[in-house]
Amino acid sequence: MIYNDLNTYDQFKSGTRYNQIYLYVETFHEASLLSFKVEVMKIPRLLWLIFFISSLVLFFCASFRHWLFQSNALDLGWFDQSLYLISQGKPPIVSFSEDHILGDHAAFIFYPLALFYVIYSNVHWLFLVQALALSSSIIPLWLLAKQGGLKDNLALTIVGVYLLYPLIFNVNLFDFHSEVIALPVIFWAVLAGRKNNFLQFLFALILILSCKAVLSLTVAAMGVWLLLFEKRRKYGFLSLFLGVFWFIITTQLIIPQFSGDEVAAVGRYSFLGDSVAEIITNLFLKPNIILSRIFTLANLEYIILLFIPVIWGLSPRYLTPLVAAIPALMLNILTDYQPQKDLVHQYSIAILPFLLLSVIATLAANKGLIRNPKYIIIWSLITFLALGKYGYFTSRYLEQIETVSAMRKAVQLVPEKVKVLTSPQISPHLTHRPVIKLAIKDREPIDIEKFDYILLNTRYPGWENSENTVNNLVNKLKNNNNFQLKYEQDGVILWTNYRN
Repeated sequence: MIYNDLNTYDQFKSGTRYNQIYLYVETFHEASLLSFKVEVMKIPRLLWLIFFISSLVLFFCASFRHWLFQSNALDLGWFDQSLYLISQGKPPIVSFSEDHILGDHAAFIFYPLALFYVIYSNVHWLFLVQALALSSSIIPLWLLAKQGGLKDNLALTIVGVYLLYPLIFNVNLFDFHSEVIALPVIFWAVLAGRKNNFLQFLFALILILSCKAVLSLTVAAMGVWLLLFEKRRKYGFLSLFLGVFWFIITTQLIIPQFSGDEVAAVGRYSFLGDSVAEIITNLFLKPNIILSRIFTLANLEYIILLFIPVIWGLSPRYLTPLVAAIPALMLNILTDYQPQKDLVHQYSIAILPFLLLSVIATLAANKGLIRNPKYIIIWSLITFLALGKYGYFTSRYLEQIETVSAMRKAVQLVPEKVKVLTSPQISPHLTHRPVIKLAIKDREPIDIEKFDYILLNTRYPGWENSENTVNNLVNKLKNNNNFQLKYEQDGVILWTNYRN
């Protein structure tokens, strides 16, 4: 409608219709990229410096561990080969187990990640992405702390608490996992919901869901929290709907389609059933089994490890953000799978954001056992020194140091586009090939005739139960006229099949 008459326009401007349009425009503006830029501009330079230093430290530590041949086929080699295959326009079927990457966790995020491999195929992209993701969480975390009413010194203290939380350093060392990308995005989603930035919130949810199927449960639970406790109805309903919808789609359609089977982790909850649907049903029908699984010493230890770094900043009245962490927490508590009950592996990633939101709420209400930034950082430093795995660089990561040089030379002798059989710790250095298999007990019997090159570390087979497997392979190779010894040093042996 065009208003040529000034009086008519003034009447329109003063009317309800104008106010509705104005509010709509303002809402859209808040959800735009400009709003995001304004938020970023509020961030102090010190925070950017901390982000840069943290990213550098995490990237160096992960890269150095890989250089020492301490990374593994599962999980770094798995994801590295997937990205390599996608970048080459080939189906991302991991040759370790012949599984499609989407049949693992329906992590669609690997397709855009493969663009880095199109530029230059190198596993260090994964280390860089992981370091940046873990470090960048401090930006929305700081904004959430400020939004919650904390002063600059306490907001920066929360940033320090996050970076010193043992899980951050430890999970960075444990190869690569796509859910770390979701960590900063969860913070951004909460920030967007609280600021009524619908487009940013929607984009954040989609990104979180693309990282791993199980995060759909976290998204759904976050919807319940936003709906009931944050009073964000639109955002709560959207998060709840998308979480439930994506959980059903991934577990019942996508993963079975690409894997030909149920979700891989179902086996960890076999006491509840053999399928996702059966497990969910029995969660409600067999509470006695659930209770017997919850109250164990292993779970008590896990809860202590999880909460002790921030116990000073938790108050029962301000724990409502942990509603969103219930699915991840319950999955970790109910299983007997030990890696889900520590601060080393990635399984507690989805819990940490809501744990820190509870701390922010407590401090904002002038509650908590400790409120002095100095003592908070001291406590965080103590827990990091006690639970951080930095000591691995002077112990575990040096166990096979005498063979590192030999493994490096042997890797350089393996041509591209050949079929390789190798040890688990060597495989991430050779995964840019369509076919690479593991010389481990779980893959027996192994037909050596299928491979062009066989590279083994006889001193360190990679898995403790695979020493006999490697020794048997060496004996077969020595007695097989089709194979020729190409390189041998410090227990590292490279054989070539000259007939292939």
